[in-house]
Amino acid sequence: MTARLADIAAQAGVSEATVSRVLNGKPGVSAATRESVLAALDLLGYERPVRLRQRSAGLVGLITPELENPIFPAFAQIIGQALTRQGYTPVLATQTPGGSTEDELVEMLVERGVAGIIFASGLHADSTADTERYARLHGQGVPFVLINGYSEKIDAPFVSPDDGGAVRLAVTHLAALGHRRIGLAVGQRRFVPVQRKIEGFVASTGDVLGWSPEEAMARVQHSLFTLEGGQAAAGALIAAGCTAIVCASDMMALGAIRSARAMGLKVPSDVSVVGFDDSPLIAFTDPPLTTIRQPVAAMSQAAVNALLEEIGGTPAPHSEFVFMPELVVRGSTAAVPAGDPAHGSSSGAPAATGQNTRQSTPHNSQFPPQRPASRTHRGTSGPAAG
Repeated sequence: MTARLADIAAQAGVSEATVSRVLNGKPGVSAATRESVLAALDLLGYERPVRLRQRSAGLVGLITPELENPIFPAFAQIIGQALTRQGYTPVLATQTPGGSTEDELVEMLVERGVAGIIFASGLHADSTADTERYARLHGQGVPFVLINGYSEKIDAPFVSPDDGGAVRLAVTHLAALGHRRIGLAVGQRRFVPVQRKIEGFVASTGDVLGWSPEEAMARVQHSLFTLEGGQAAAGALIAAGCTAIVCASDMMALGAIRSARAMGLKVPSDVSVVGFDDSPLIAFTDPPLTTIRQPVAAMSQAAVNALLEEIGGTPAPHSEFVFMPELVVRGSTAAVPAGDPAHGSSSGAPAATGQNTRQSTPHNSQFPPQRPASRTHRGTSGPAAG
């Protein structure tokens, strides 16, 4: 092995340590140096390690945490279509409880020679996860793009919705309906999108309702990103007196509606509920769900474009592309109950008038349409969105 390293190093004009880093997929080696080492391997007749063999130009991996939440199949469908139009074949890899981990899925995709990988809501969104796994992937020469979640420690393009701005849209809408006791139901605190939604909740309730950060944090309930998690979180918030609940996903919002009904309350006449995602078919729930529409199509296309630029040798900026969400008003939100003690309070925006239950419309007239698929560009050293 030492003799081979010396031969390869001499042929490539680099040190043996550099050759070792390339062969083991370690970061810290430029693309040009890596190509020189691989060319030396070929010239000397040595077989490349499996992970360094020529990758198929046609395979792109997409890793999602699950498919039960309909937002992930929505991403998968649009990303798959965009890749297919460009001549690539998408390979969907999904984590399952007790099944393959993200690291195992990455290893399998790399062994199959994918040209690149798109991660949707992966470990990059977990602020407690070790980011070294992405440095290793970068060291192996595999381009990748990350959707939902951001870390300064990862050198790659990110695509995200403005989570903080999304919560502000929801809070402003509910305040305009007269609600003064608004709660936020979110997932575990360690996830970056959750942290951003909380930041948006604290800022918007301070601006709109005059709450202190402590008052806002007292109305934040953490749970799981599931129907059952939403039901548990909403139950605690309703018991604390909240008349309106902003949820971190549509699945959690459906759980919140179930919780209200289990407590003998009606949605929206007793409790208003706002979701997040605008998942497929969510407009046909009972009642149709008011939600914040995540710009899935624009985000998916941006992720594909960034990855193909990486694959083509013209890397996209290693920064965050932030897309503005959109408020979609349907039937799960209405004016605060007339008998509520906070009704008519002088703090915040005045209560809206009119019927409690609204027809499904793309926008509330009080909220001008957001620019479709607008995006801002944030550097990796900048502050987190929201």
